Amino acid sequence: MLKIAVTPPDILDDEPRCITMILDHGWDFVHLRHPDASLREVKNVIESMPPRLHGRLRLHGHFELLNEFNLGGIHLNSRCPVPPPRYTGSVSRTCHTVNEVAEEAHKYDYVTLSPIFDSISKQGYTGAFSDEELMSLPKDKVVALGGISPDRFKELSAYPFAGFAMLGYLFGMTDADTLRSRLNAVDSALRLYYK
Repeated sequence: MLKIAVTPPDILDDEPRCITMILDHGWDFVHLRHPDASLREVKNVIESMPPRLHGRLRLHGHFELLNEFNLGGIHLNSRCPVPPPRYTGSVSRTCHTVNEVAEEAHKYDYVTLSPIFDSISKQGYTGAFSDEELMSLPKDKVVALGGISPDRFKELSAYPFAGFAMLGYLFGMTDADTLRSRLNAVDSALRLYYK
């Protein structure tokens, strides 16, 4: 079960500390998704992280940073749809339809599909997939994104997802204690529904 955190669009003041806490809590990856951030700003986040965690960071842009850091891969999306020339590392991709998943999933380590449920962080971004569509997903290739929180794990466990990605539930917190509490709630729900 892949556990992935996706950063909010704007860089948080204490983002490196939050990311470190998430990865030290056993999460697989944190996706650095900062569409309007400068190269320098994203580089500052990476440089503020312990190098032992760099291999678990995935970039959604500023792929040239791959030349400076030993990162965990890249994530393609509409803004950055192709990997850099001669890049041979790990690649994942955003999908928003089941047809996209069917056409693209086999080309990547995994794809994200969203929104599965109504988004926590984006108003008006509502889940629109039927049970039949979600049951048809290829096993071990699709990561659920959109509205994911521990109270959704029971429902999520009925589908063949390879894992889940969270943004709003994790990064909507206000302090380290709240983040720690939310990470523990995720662990508890996983033990309950994913034995």
